[in-house]
Amino acid sequence: MEKVPDDYYRYERKFLISYTDRKSVESMIMMHPAFFREIFHERYVNNIYFDNLAFDNFFENIDGNTDRAKYRIRWYGELGVRIKNPKLEIKVKKNLIGYKKSYELFSFDMSSQIKIVSIGDVIERSITDQKIKLILKDQIPVLLNRYRRKYYATKDNKFRITVDDDQSFYKFSSLSNSFLARQDDHEHIIMELKYSKENDYQASFITNHFPFRLTKSSKYTNGIRLLYS
Repeated sequence: MEKVPDDYYRYERKFLISYTDRKSVESMIMMHPAFFREIFHERYVNNIYFDNLAFDNFFENIDGNTDRAKYRIRWYGELGVRIKNPKLEIKVKKNLIGYKKSYELFSFDMSSQIKIVSIGDVIERSITDQKIKLILKDQIPVLLNRYRRKYYATKDNKFRITVDDDQSFYKFSSLSNSFLARQDDHEHIIMELKYSKENDYQASFITNHFPFRLTKSSKYTNGIRLLYS
């Protein structure tokens, strides 16, 4: 990937929450002394994740590789309809910080007949950057996931929090995909704290007021474990 300015990078601290209901988590956020407030309407997030046939992206995450990239298509709202405003997102991680780059894609139908080759066609028609196309040549869709998300931020917008629950995971087939077989995770809530490098010195003030444990796991690795193990 190309070199990007330092101010593109940010921290994303993830907390895996079990045995706590969503309302309790939201109350803790709203009662935080940093004065978090909800900043956007609740919505569903949908992702198609890519990997190669050897699942290198998955194993790099499991092994704790500090320099890695993740490739996905993201859109919001309904799952089984005409997908509007999808984006190809490339998330680059370097040690504890990372950045995201997005590319707009043409709309496509998320029907039961969608195939891996169909997703490839959408990328081929939408992306003009030849370097990105080359990177994605050995990447195929392996996982579809979906979850509900709420958004919070401090008044100065230096720290943002997302809360995700109601997770579903679907395996991608090389043939047609009915997406009837799925794995659900209604037990866990994922809370993410996001902030720029320059605000890292204040992060402990935020995290110390939450009784949750930090995690290095991702929705992608959890979904692959559920569906492919």
